[in-house]
Amino acid sequence: MKPVGILGGMGPEATILLMQKVLAAVPARDDADHIPLIVHQNSQVPSRIKALIEGGGSDPMPVLISMAQDLERAGAQALAMPCNTAHHYAVAVTHATSLPFLNMINLTAARLATAGARTVGMLASPATRKAGVFETAFAAHDLTLLWAEDEEALLSIIRAVKAGEALDTLAPRLGHIAARMTADGADHLLIACTELSLMAHALPPGTPHTDSLDCLVEAIVSFAKA
Repeated sequence: MKPVGILGGMGPEATILLMQKVLAAVPARDDADHIPLIVHQNSQVPSRIKALIEGGGSDPMPVLISMAQDLERAGAQALAMPCNTAHHYAVAVTHATSLPFLNMINLTAARLATAGARTVGMLASPATRKAGVFETAFAAHDLTLLWAEDEEALLSIIRAVKAGEALDTLAPRLGHIAARMTADGADHLLIACTELSLMAHALPPGTPHTDSLDCLVEAIVSFAKA
C-alpha cells in the first residue's frame, strides 16, 4: 500500500482522531493490513485563527510548505491535511511538492452533492467563512452555505477543545447551535472543523449530517489501497 503524508497538529487531538478513523476504516487481520501514514504532528504551525480572523498573526503558509516537503522526503506518495481552515493555503501546499493533494474541501463538496444536500449548516471556524475556504467548491455543486448566527459561540467551543476542556460540557452547546441552524433552514449539517468532529454525537437526531474528516479518511484509504 502507498503511504499518505499527514500535515497534522492543527490541532493535535484532531490529527489523532484522523488516525483513529483511518485505523477503524480498514477490516484488518494483522498490522500489515493497515494504511501506512507518515504523520507530521506539528503543533507549532502558526494559528490560522490569528492569521485569518484577528490579523497580525504569523503566516502559516511557509510552515505548511516546509511540512509538505518534509513528508515528500520521508516517502509519502500523497498528502492530506485534516484542518478545514488550513485549506485556505491548499494551493501553496499542492504546489510545494510533486505529490497529489487529497483536498478535503473538494471531497466534502462532492459528498454533499451526492447526498442531495442543498442548504448546508456550517459547523466551522469563522475563519473558514472569512477566508472563503468553501465557496468555490460549494458553488461548483450548487450548494448554499448557512453560517452560524452566533459565530463567537462556535469559536469559543473550538478554542475550548484546543484548551482541553471536557467534551461532555461542550457537546450540548454545539448541539444547540446545530439545532438553531436546522430551524433556520439547513437541510444538512456539515462538521467542518476537526475539533468539532470530536462531538459529532451532539448533533440533533433526524437531521442528515456529514463530517469533512470522514470524507478525507475515505480518500486516504482509497488512495493507499489503489
